[in-house]
Amino acid sequence: MAARQKILIVDDDNNIAELISLYLTKEMYDTRIAEDGEEALSIFREFDPNLVILDLMLPGKDGYEVCREIRRMKDTPVIMLSAKGETFDKVLGLELGADDYMIKPFDSKELVARVKAVLRRYKTAPTREPEAAKDAKIVEYPHLTVNQTNYSVVYNDQNIDMPPKELELLYFLASHPNQVFTREQLLDHIWGFDYVGDTRTVDVHIKRLREKIKDYGTWSIATVWGIGYKFEVKRS
Repeated sequence: MAARQKILIVDDDNNIAELISLYLTKEMYDTRIAEDGEEALSIFREFDPNLVILDLMLPGKDGYEVCREIRRMKDTPVIMLSAKGETFDKVLGLELGADDYMIKPFDSKELVARVKAVLRRYKTAPTREPEAAKDAKIVEYPHLTVNQTNYSVVYNDQNIDMPPKELELLYFLASHPNQVFTREQLLDHIWGFDYVGDTRTVDVHIKRLREKIKDYGTWSIATVWGIGYKFEVKRS
């Protein structure tokens, strides 16, 4: 029998944490609870969860800092929880590496659905052996090689660390040069039709890509205002 997937729940409100744990346990997940940031990081290292549900307002280290430290260690998916609903808080959470964001109070069934959706997306992480060369998914441009077969990116002769969804987004755009895609189309192609997030997810991932991959003379990750994005290639 396959091992149960593990979820770390981080919330200083024990009633909420226990309720989340109850719903997830019914779905056959293995759960652990942490009540503050320090405890969360300690359990994270020992428990090695498949996903973290992380409240923002924690005693000591807040959720932003915990997310930042998790990202330094691993690419484990994170769903942030917060009573705050302002756009700034949501965007900041996504920029720090959160994969989804829910505002309290939330529906428990929706949370479970989001957990399943995020874990389903991360099943595509690069744990398999490379396929035969003829089936390799590789795009090459001057100073840039994106290989979706072995999930690697080489930019300016340097290997670039990149989470799976960032790489898949870059590969998809680069493999369709000069073709414009709306945010909704990119969500559908990269995250799947059942993704329950919003189009801001695309903007955040594009921003991360631009921080790692700077535009070159003959190509760039371009914004098409009012529509979406494209991988622009200039013909010589």
